[in-house]
Amino acid sequence: MTWHLFCINRYEKQTPIRFEKRIGSIYENFSELVMKILDSAFAFTERTLAVRGQRMEVLSKNIANADTPNYKAQDVDFRSVLKGTQLPTAMNATQKGHISESKMISDANLFYTTPLNSSVDGNTVELSVEQAKYGRAAAQYQATLRFIESDVSGIRKALKGE
Repeated sequence: MTWHLFCINRYEKQTPIRFEKRIGSIYENFSELVMKILDSAFAFTERTLAVRGQRMEVLSKNIANADTPNYKAQDVDFRSVLKGTQLPTAMNATQKGHISESKMISDANLFYTTPLNSSVDGNTVELSVEQAKYGRAAAQYQATLRFIESDVSGIRKALKGE
């Protein structure tokens, strides 16, 4: 970094006016480039984290409704959700609120689970199975957070020159 500052100072003394304009445009282009790189680097991980969180919501609804008659347990087809969101797409709207991108899981990605043991009241939730699924989903969520933390740490080290 010191070498670059030496070159900049040397160049600035030679052509101060053109240098300021050039550095300004380089800085703007560089910051845009860095943002694009960071967005693309974290886009898939961000979507994965969102889907894992939404799956945990579905599983927690199952657990909460374990005693509700005729409640049908649901789960998320994680792979189909991620296949459907592989490429980031920017949606344009003419006015605020026209398009809602917050829901990644649609009804097509939810499926009803088949219980191992049938119940008299028509409820398909098996509490021990749902709790085990929730525990595994929570561990996967934590693992995804650790991957993000590792990626951010690596980028910080690269920016610091370590």
